[in-house]
Amino acid sequence: MNNLLCFVSVEFPADPNVAGWTYWYLCEYDGAEVGDAVLAPLGRHNGVQQGVIRAVRYAKEEGAPYPLHSIKKIKQLKKNK
Repeated sequence: MNNLLCFVSVEFPADPNVAGWTYWYLCEYDGAEVGDAVLAPLGRHNGVQQGVIRAVRYAKEEGAPYPLHSIKKIKQLKKNK
């Protein structure tokens, strides 16, 4: 998928403050799939927490699900085996 960026919607079910909500991130790792675990910054202090990918979307910059200048990046992808 040339020229497309990978965006993932992540849920943090272990955090009672945000459980049930999803947040969009830019994922620079190949092969991200629904159900994979990730480490991602969360909140205004960007504390890294483990989450689960709930959706994957490929789009050009102008089609990002959230303004690209404000979107955070996945820190680590843990493939679901």
